[in-house]
Amino acid sequence: MNSEKNYITPNGWQKLKDELYDLVNRERPKIVEVVNWAASNGDRSENGDYIYGKRRLREIDKRIRFLTKRLEIVEVVNPAERGECEQVFFGATVDIIRENGQQQTVSIVGIDEADAPRGKISWISPLARAMMKARIGDEVLLHTPDGEEYIEIEDIHYIEIE
Repeated sequence: MNSEKNYITPNGWQKLKDELYDLVNRERPKIVEVVNWAASNGDRSENGDYIYGKRRLREIDKRIRFLTKRLEIVEVVNPAERGECEQVFFGATVDIIRENGQQQTVSIVGIDEADAPRGKISWISPLARAMMKARIGDEVLLHTPDGEEYIEIEDIHYIEIE
């Protein structure tokens, strides 16, 4: 993984920390217990609990390493503390009008907390990159696999993102 900062909102940071805590202190110890019990039953080659448990432990350990590395480079940015700003930056909640007239609200969040169906887009997504530094009333050009689309910036807010 590169040394680029992992920008994230306070809620996104808390969710990553909670997931890491849960994996280390709840889920992993339970699986270790199951694997130890299954191993004590003898033949491991056909022991489903043992085989599944070992596989699950590898998955958990991989996720723990990933979360630990992501949290090491985290930079928490609270959009609610930005105050009024006339340009689109990380943490902005932006009301836009698509070329087809559809209105949409998107919040620009960290890579680890993006959830497009809920209107949370990663700050490195094509839409977020197209909107960066734009102001209310600006039209920005979005390059999509289907071609190009103009997006109008209707409003910009810096609020807490759930």
